[in-house]
Amino acid sequence: MILDKLGESLKGTLNKIAKAVFVDDKLLSELIRDIQRALLQADVNVKLVSELTNKIKERALEDKGKLDKREHLVNIVYEELVALLGDEKSEIDISKEKPFKIMMLGVYGAGKTTTIGKLAHYYSKRGYKVAALGLDVHRPAAIDQIEQICKKINVDCYVNRGENNPIKIYDEFKSRLLKYEVVLIDTAGRDSLDKGLISEIKELNDKIKPNEKLLVISADIGQAAQKLAQGFKDNVGVTGVIISKLDGTAKAGGSLTGASVTGAKVKFVGVGEKINDLETFNPKGFVSRLLGMGDLESLLEKAKEAITEEDAESMKDRISSGEFNLEDLYEQMKAMKKMGPLTKVMDMIPGFGGIKLPKEVLKNQEGKLDKWKYALDSMTTEEKRNPDVIDPQRVERISKGSGVPTSEIRELLKQYKQSKKLFKMMKGKDPEKMLKKKGLNFKLK
Repeated sequence: MILDKLGESLKGTLNKIAKAVFVDDKLLSELIRDIQRALLQADVNVKLVSELTNKIKERALEDKGKLDKREHLVNIVYEELVALLGDEKSEIDISKEKPFKIMMLGVYGAGKTTTIGKLAHYYSKRGYKVAALGLDVHRPAAIDQIEQICKKINVDCYVNRGENNPIKIYDEFKSRLLKYEVVLIDTAGRDSLDKGLISEIKELNDKIKPNEKLLVISADIGQAAQKLAQGFKDNVGVTGVIISKLDGTAKAGGSLTGASVTGAKVKFVGVGEKINDLETFNPKGFVSRLLGMGDLESLLEKAKEAITEEDAESMKDRISSGEFNLEDLYEQMKAMKKMGPLTKVMDMIPGFGGIKLPKEVLKNQEGKLDKWKYALDSMTTEEKRNPDVIDPQRVERISKGSGVPTSEIRELLKQYKQSKKLFKMMKGKDPEKMLKKKGLNFKLK
């Protein structure tokens, strides 16, 4: 999980509240110390930590008359952490004009070019016609890198290796970029925000007039993020921030809070090395995940990316009719794999984030999914559509063909029978209405 240590510390704090017989001044002081310690270890600025915990204490003391003090105190902690990280989600409105130009900014090592690839993939998956423009003429590998990334995700890329003036390169391709809906523009970086970089970025900004100027900050930069974000904002008017490498450091609290307090809202966070490891940053969902309460909105967004509308509609019809076979289970497994590692998915499910399942258990389950996939690939169409025909002899044949032990195949069949029983219970019921009864307004189509 992102910020594992901070999440575990905060969950421990909430557990103290849940187990307490009384919410008194002694407990409140203890909780404040726990929160301060957890945030400081995550590299959050001392002043911000002090302001946050003072607000929590003030609100808790003011609202002593609340009936359910424990629940109310948890809610205060949640609300103040959300406010610290920027409060509301800040999304980019692509519909403003065509092409919508996003200029990427950042210093060396922030992961700017890699993030361009992730953004290109993100918008392509949402149906936009996307292109990338390479204007980082100073770093020798920048052009090769952006070309390679764009080629992998089938996105058009415009570069000119023989030109060292980024303004001339932009003028060269300006008319060709008009056919795209989203244009992602890579710019030069430096070891720090120096006069040369500011001058070049300002000139490009005046020429290109981008709709968004997104600053990429590496999570491991810690508290220096605030100064860097403020510097770029003051000089070129940064409209948003992307925090990269958020999964790789326990100190990311500094970059998240540092960027948000400048007023330059965090738009996205990079949560892994893969091309789809980019999430829109939602402070409410992020804090909810940290506290073990899940993040349903992010989970459903990933689910929508993992399954097409046609497949979702088909699955909805099959669930409503009570039908279910191994092909359906197979498709569910593929969709789950697309959503990412089980450890990340579990953190997003309300109620599951607080369960302390060993990572080894989740990794073993991911391994089983791979084995079950091999077993399914070795089955005939009839066996997948009508698993009841699979007798011990067929199990032996499937095992030899897939290299999967017979015990694993029997476990797969057991999983199928349990799932089928569940869907039989749902026969004739509308899954969307069932979700709404649970308070989840999510459409399956």
